[in-house]
Amino acid sequence: MQKILLAINAANPSKQAIEFACYIGLLTKSTITGIFLENLVAEKAPVVKVGQGASYMDWEIDERSPEFLKKQAVIEQNIKMFYEFCDRKSVRSSVHRARGVPSREIIEESRYADLVILDAATSFNKIYEGSPTDFVKDVLKDTECPVVVAPGSFEGIDEIVFTFDGSRSSAFAIKQFTKLFPELSEIKAVVLHVSKDGSWDEEEKRKLHEWLRVHYSSIGFQLMEGSTDDQLFDYLYKRKTCFIVIGAYGRSAWSRLFRHSEADFLINLMTQPIFISHY
Repeated sequence: MQKILLAINAANPSKQAIEFACYIGLLTKSTITGIFLENLVAEKAPVVKVGQGASYMDWEIDERSPEFLKKQAVIEQNIKMFYEFCDRKSVRSSVHRARGVPSREIIEESRYADLVILDAATSFNKIYEGSPTDFVKDVLKDTECPVVVAPGSFEGIDEIVFTFDGSRSSAFAIKQFTKLFPELSEIKAVVLHVSKDGSWDEEEKRKLHEWLRVHYSSIGFQLMEGSTDDQLFDYLYKRKTCFIVIGAYGRSAWSRLFRHSEADFLINLMTQPIFISHY
């Protein structure tokens, strides 16, 4: 892995997300590119213009207004802070300022990146959204590379939990994570499978174990019976220092949590990083 994008609200960056991105950058010896998102489209105001002898209405930004100049000064300070933080952590960094629709900007950038990191509470609305925000949901649905949702607080990683439902997307997420993070091969890896009847295809389990043991020194399997939502939350909430891996946002049993009211509760309480990959 070489290029990691960190989605940043230019006017209100998440220091926790920057700190976590630096941890990943140092771990993988990758460059962190801070995508400073401004959403100037939403700040345009109606103005009357005159052209060809007639007046007409247009939308633009008053770049001479005190509010705009003050905001730009704050953003410059935030960019400086980002560079200085990365320097202190000995992480290579660069900055790209994006002034269009935030979700579109980061999705377009993701096509040529190895990984996107973002904070679940990143928002460009004036009202409080909770988490995950509409911006985050849009990015998770349409991004063209894997995404890590940064934890609100970070205590390190001593376990990887691969959520596995037998689908191609969950298997693909496991493989994507493993290829991007070979540095974590000595960390304990656990495959978590939730089944209503408490069963697991033993042949599939054998094949998965055969593949995992080539990449990880310690492998465990955990089978849980019952409701997927309840069991996943109960198991993962107790593991504060694990890295959670899931597949196919918007398509799998796990990802359906993000469309329920339980999703906000789950993400707000989780302190672990979450890796999400599409098939």
